[in-house]
Amino acid sequence: MKRFPSRIALALLTAFFAHVAIAAEPLATVNGTAIPSSRAAAMLDEQRAQGAEDTQQLRDAIREELIRREILAQEASKKGLEKKPEIQAQMELARQAILIRAYIQDYVVTNPVTDADVRKEYEDIKGRMGSKEYKPRHVLVETEGEANEIIAKLRAGESFEELAKRSLDPGSRERGGELGWSSPGMFVEPFAEAMVALEKGQYSAAPVRSDFGFHVIMLDDVRELQAPPIDDVKPQLEQRLQQQRIEQHLMELRAKADVK
Repeated sequence: MKRFPSRIALALLTAFFAHVAIAAEPLATVNGTAIPSSRAAAMLDEQRAQGAEDTQQLRDAIREELIRREILAQEASKKGLEKKPEIQAQMELARQAILIRAYIQDYVVTNPVTDADVRKEYEDIKGRMGSKEYKPRHVLVETEGEANEIIAKLRAGESFEELAKRSLDPGSRERGGELGWSSPGMFVEPFAEAMVALEKGQYSAAPVRSDFGFHVIMLDDVRELQAPPIDDVKPQLEQRLQQQRIEQHLMELRAKADVK
């Protein structure tokens, strides 16, 4: 089964590059309360980050949205809603989230990923991927007895595609067990070791046990691995490295914190 990279810091990366412009003049005044233009700038940057075009129509829509928000916020204050403990807790969480984003944005700026970092990560990944790429199929079952039964049916001439319909893996079950082209490093170790030992068109003579259950593996094909040019994957590698750095930094801060 394929491994997936850690996603611990993904939520903290949202809106990293948002920029708040502070202007002297208020955007509007509602019942005597000024709406700072900085709010409109922040909302405009959020829309741009999502692919929106900076147009007068968008700016007008943002202005109207902020006016409506101010009106509703004033009405909420009149009713004393901000004094409720559950509302205060939510407001504190929102304030905390803004501070966290600001801190991590500062960390990203002061700890940039360099071209040398990207090159090293690229070469490390290439080394882990190896020189060959494999196209396996598998049937995943719960017990070793079921796996042996499938192997016996394969020896009797039944098709792998039909037997794969019994697989516990929903991602490959309807494709005859096919897992697509991948390097050995993309699979858990017992699976990868058994897969690379097979010849093209051969299936495993004995069940392969992993944390997911018992596998019967067939190797459809093997080819030389063609790694993409570094320029094609540079943005993904930069993001990957930055995520790793943030996660490591969070772990270091957590270790130093006095938590009781």
